[in-house]
Amino acid sequence: MKIAYLTTEAIPFARTGGLGDVCGTLPSQVCALGHEVSIFLPAFRSIHYSGLKIEPTDISFTTEIQPGVSVGCRLLESKFPNNGVKVWFIDQPKYFDREGLYGDKAGDYPDNSERFAFFCRSAIKAMQRLQLDPDIIHCNDWQTGLVPGLLKHDPDAVTCFRETASVMTIHNLAYQGHFPAVDFRFLGIGWEYFRPDAFEFYQHLNFLKAGIICADTVTTVSPSYAKEIKTPRFGCGLDGVLRSSSKKLRGIINGIDESIWNPANDSLIPHQFDASNWIRGKEANKKFLQKQFQLQINNNIPLIGLIGRLADQKGWDIILPVLRWHLQEKRPTQWVVLGNGNARLEEELRKLSRDYPSQLAVHIGFSDTFAHLIEAASDIFLMPSHYEPCGLNQLYSLRYGSVPVVNTTGGLADTVIDADPQSISQGTATGFHLKHPDPRSLDEAIGRALSMQYHHSDTWKQIVDTGMRQDWSWRRSGNQYIECYEESLRKKNQLIVSRLR
Repeated sequence: MKIAYLTTEAIPFARTGGLGDVCGTLPSQVCALGHEVSIFLPAFRSIHYSGLKIEPTDISFTTEIQPGVSVGCRLLESKFPNNGVKVWFIDQPKYFDREGLYGDKAGDYPDNSERFAFFCRSAIKAMQRLQLDPDIIHCNDWQTGLVPGLLKHDPDAVTCFRETASVMTIHNLAYQGHFPAVDFRFLGIGWEYFRPDAFEFYQHLNFLKAGIICADTVTTVSPSYAKEIKTPRFGCGLDGVLRSSSKKLRGIINGIDESIWNPANDSLIPHQFDASNWIRGKEANKKFLQKQFQLQINNNIPLIGLIGRLADQKGWDIILPVLRWHLQEKRPTQWVVLGNGNARLEEELRKLSRDYPSQLAVHIGFSDTFAHLIEAASDIFLMPSHYEPCGLNQLYSLRYGSVPVVNTTGGLADTVIDADPQSISQGTATGFHLKHPDPRSLDEAIGRALSMQYHHSDTWKQIVDTGMRQDWSWRRSGNQYIECYEESLRKKNQLIVSRLR
């Protein structure tokens, strides 16, 4: 098959979160499975800091961004270094040569609807100019959500991509690309398509809703999240749309890049280890981390790790009370936190680390080295998110023998098996679930983990071993996406045949 990926993030060219990790890894895995792959991104300023060669092409064209107003662009090209996957960039400095991808300290860029409408339409034109003729166009998140709608309703695109199936992946439903109706003018098609079964959503333009309605297949990043987003609690206003699209909706768990996240050959940790010698490896890494962060050096003290955004969505409204209980009551635990976000949370964590320097270490910001070290050194990893479409840190934690304590939502529920009597007896337990998303339940789950570690050490070792030996690689996820693409093509061909009868 020929697969074209449309995205605004793909490591190492552009990244703000998990979208960049997925779209920087999945295409390579699909290519390794024998398929022809290409990727399309905006030419953000960040692509020139990737360390990879970015070359101009002789392909340029204009896109009419509104009646009587055309904007030109050219194509740039690069390749992933290890597999030669071709990457194409839509180069228009007016829209993309900016400090941030989507906004700055003042907030989202006010012209985001125009910017990403231009990207969607220009990416379609670029595929036409390159004569790619893809079997699958795989769109990712709201910034590319217009593409399935344009493939269905733009006469030129309909003609050129008649046999192409579109796949729309929702990485986080909370971000939808919701804009005033007047911005529909940037799409270059007639206002007769500004209607509920296409681009209109409560008298507004909604990029993601258009992608959901018009794509041949809709995926999201875990089976549980695919179920949750059809409910009012998690549907972010689109639950009705998603319920009506249930037959074409499926969840596929993200994978982890084992060339980066593998404790057996991780160059960012001082002591490598695997499932056969993890006890010695984690002890050595814990001692190193304790020295680095000036914590009390004591291997017998359980180390609890947290990595990620400091935001209520990640469960910090329930983490902070529990952290205070542990510190103020001088419980025998140490905590290490890596992340940034809410300014109030940042300052509170800084204050607590000053007051309890032997028990709490905090690094505000992000450090890839510290992220790997925390996973390799910690005994327990906390991830009590209120919602989590997939999550990657719990997968890294499983791989590195850091037992996850999680809320039962989205990908966390799908990837971490609670250590209850049945799973322990069956040898399938890999972590601990909260009974409710509140501080008391989090404290109780941590207590269960600590009790297991120190009073039932053989069972604890079994839990760690089971987690480390699981396969959450992109090989597994890549094969599921191939099945999804093949099914999408079958449905598309059946639709074409039915129309010809």
